[in-house]
Amino acid sequence: MPDSDSVLDHHDLILRPDPSRTVIRPFSPEYPDNFRTEGHSRAQVIVDRVVALGGAELDAELKAITDSLDERHRDVDDLLRRRFDEVAKLLDGEVPEDDACRRLIGAYFSEEFSFESAALFNPSAVLGMNQEGVPEGSLRFALSLRGIGEGHVSSVTFRTGIWTPGGEICVDKPSRTAVPPIVDTGDEETGSVRLRCEQSRELSETVLFPILPSQRQGIEDLRLVRFQEDDGNFTYYGTFTAFDGRDARPALLTGYDFQTFEMRRLTGDAAGAKGMALFPRKVNGQYVMLGRQDSENIWLQRSDDVTVWNEGVKIVSPQFPWEYVQMGNCGSPIEIDEGWLVFTHGVGTVRNYCMGACLLDKHDPAKLLARTPEPILKPSPDERDGYVPNVVYSCGAMIHGRDVMLPFGVADNFAAFATTTVDRLLKAMS
Repeated sequence: MPDSDSVLDHHDLILRPDPSRTVIRPFSPEYPDNFRTEGHSRAQVIVDRVVALGGAELDAELKAITDSLDERHRDVDDLLRRRFDEVAKLLDGEVPEDDACRRLIGAYFSEEFSFESAALFNPSAVLGMNQEGVPEGSLRFALSLRGIGEGHVSSVTFRTGIWTPGGEICVDKPSRTAVPPIVDTGDEETGSVRLRCEQSRELSETVLFPILPSQRQGIEDLRLVRFQEDDGNFTYYGTFTAFDGRDARPALLTGYDFQTFEMRRLTGDAAGAKGMALFPRKVNGQYVMLGRQDSENIWLQRSDDVTVWNEGVKIVSPQFPWEYVQMGNCGSPIEIDEGWLVFTHGVGTVRNYCMGACLLDKHDPAKLLARTPEPILKPSPDERDGYVPNVVYSCGAMIHGRDVMLPFGVADNFAAFATTTVDRLLKAMS
């Protein structure tokens, strides 16, 4: 049996949280329930106070806040105007017409949110849309990451980079600017929301923070996949967990160009747990998904509708000590000549999270062909401390030919990178 450490080559590249990166998001103060009075909203009270300011005082307040925001945000005036338009729908009194007053009101109902101040981890990598100008033999990739900010709220942030199979991984320096999405439509009943991010000049500026009440506490662990449609075109899907502080619900992100996104809730009796991962194409005419609805084993579901998932079959169960507590996927399956390569996680003693891999049959992915009896990646003595110690975890690897790039999170704190080959992974299986 090969030494697990020989399966992966580790890179020096580390992505750490940066508290200086902030995004402007809505701030909506409310009275406690027993102090609420119909026709007397707290929003209206705040607006009335702003309207009562004298012209010079109002201008001074507006200048002070816009000067501060201009240091690390773009198009601040337009952003504040949009926020006022959202607040105006909540008012039950007179709506001011003065533009300066409207912008200042927008500022009172906004906040700077340091979306990755506490952690930046659980990455997922896919082939980038545009490969123009990339050096020969290299690939441009898009990377999603889970950022944690104030209140332990999780958001999705992105990076881009260049990978040279057999060589270096380089991640582009992120923009200092982070741009909030424009919400076109949102429906809590169906768990759907449409977001426009075309004001982002590069992907690292896009931040997807919780919009709906069902996402209040976080958008967690996005598993990106570049999905080949029946017509040969590609759609970027991503399964994620919407968490409201009590209930975790699986949901689906759809992005055709990384500028417009749609979020939809996944439904059905198999869509009740965290950690679902979509196959990168239909198999035998159906969508196929991995899940962990019993919180212990890896299951496989098939569906004619990408948002509806029922029943399923258990395909991988804990067998070795490092996975005795539970198993799950670490991102969408990867198609190789031999079948479907799946990175897995296992939970063992003292809640240690380790990573392994398995191989599923290409034509019938409910059939398990092989698996790694030992972890291919486990918490190391010098990289196991963080917000949640003793955890290594990934939300999606990337392949080119027989080369594999595996980004992974460490201790729910930061992100690191490793590479390997399909042959080395298969050799480690039994």
